Amino acid sequence: MKKRITPFSRFASKGLFACSAGMLLVTVAHAANTAAAPAGVDAMVQTVMQAHQIPGMAIAIIQPGKTSYHNYGVASRETGQPVRETTLFEIGSLSKPFTALVAQRAETEGRIDLSAPASRYVAALRGSAFDRITLRQLGTYSAGGLPLQFPDNVTTPADMLAYYQHWQPVHPAGTTRLYSNPSIGLMGLAASQATGESFAGLLGTTVLQPLGMNSTYLQVPPEARSRYAMGYTAAGKPVRVSPGPLDEETYGIKSTTADMAGFLLAHMDPARSKDALRSALQQRAPVYCAGQTRQGLGWESYQDWKNLDVLLAGNSNQMVFEPQPVKACPAGTMNEPDVWVNKTGSTAGFGAYAVFLPARQTGIVILANRNYPITDRIRLAHGILTALH
Repeated sequence: MKKRITPFSRFASKGLFACSAGMLLVTVAHAANTAAAPAGVDAMVQTVMQAHQIPGMAIAIIQPGKTSYHNYGVASRETGQPVRETTLFEIGSLSKPFTALVAQRAETEGRIDLSAPASRYVAALRGSAFDRITLRQLGTYSAGGLPLQFPDNVTTPADMLAYYQHWQPVHPAGTTRLYSNPSIGLMGLAASQATGESFAGLLGTTVLQPLGMNSTYLQVPPEARSRYAMGYTAAGKPVRVSPGPLDEETYGIKSTTADMAGFLLAHMDPARSKDALRSALQQRAPVYCAGQTRQGLGWESYQDWKNLDVLLAGNSNQMVFEPQPVKACPAGTMNEPDVWVNKTGSTAGFGAYAVFLPARQTGIVILANRNYPITDRIRLAHGILTALH
C-alpha cells in the first residue's frame, strides 16, 4: 500500500477488529518505507485492548524530527470503519489544557489578569465568594473545594450562576487542591466574558486556527461526522458525550491523534508559534505542588518520570476525588531537566491520555473509544516511552 510522507513522517495504518469466542484480535500494518514501531509497542497495545475489550485505539508517537501514527481496531463496531490518525475521538478532560491556553493567551494580550478575582470578569458573581478567588486558583483547582461536577440539579446557565453565587469555600483559597470541572470551567467562562466572545469562538481564533488544528471541534460539523468514532460503555453499548454546564470549557473537545500531536509539539517547542500564542505556550510553570504532583494550568507534571509509581500516584483516584494540601514548588522546578507533563481525559465511552517530555522533544497521544482505567493508560505510555529511551 502506498503511503504519504510528511515532514513529520507518518506511519499510516489499518486496523482490524474481530471478536471470536471472547478473544479480541487486533492487527496493524505499518508503512514499509518508515521505521517500525518501537519494539514491543504493538504487543503492549494489544494486551490493553484485549483486557478491556477496546474496539479501537489511535496512538501518536512524537520523537525529534518525526511523528508516527499507530492505529488499531475500529472506530465503530457497527460499520467496521478502521481507526486512522484522522479519526475523531472525544478527549474528555484533555480539553482542559486548551481552556488553560485560551486563558493564558488572553492574559498575554492584556485582556484578563489571571491573578484577578473571577468576579472582575463575571459580573453576576460580584458580592460572592469569587471576589476573593483568582482565575489562577480556579485553573489549578485550588479555589477552596469546588466539587468534581456540578450538582445534578444544575442544568442551565441560570442554574450554574445561581450555584456559584451561593457557593462557599470549604478551605482558604490557594491551600487545597480538589480536581473540579466547575473550577477550571469558570476560568474559561471568565475569559470568554472578558473578551466578549463565545468560548467556542475564542478557542477557534486564539488556539485552534493558529496551531493548524483543523480537525478539532467542540461540535463536529456534518462534513466530519463520518470520521467521528463511536464510543462504547463498559457494557458495550454505543454512547457519545452529552452536553452539560461548561462542557465546552472542561470536557467537550473531539480531536484526532494528528491534531493532538501538533498540540503537544507546540507545547514542547513554543518557538514554532508566533507572538501572543508563543508567549502563552511558554507559561507552563507549575503553580504549586501537591505531593510529587506539580499542578499547572491544565497540565500536571512529575520530576521523577522513570518512577512509574510516582506517575500512578499522581493520576490516582485519590488525586481525582480527594482534597490535597498544596505548597509552593521547590525553587528551580521549571528548570528540572527531564519532567513528564501529562493529562488524562474520559467521557462515558472514550478514554484519552497525552504526555510529553520537553527536554527529550518526545511525546505520546493515546485515544480510545472506550473509557478504560487510567492506570493502564499510564502504564502503556510509560512502557512506550521506556522503549524509546
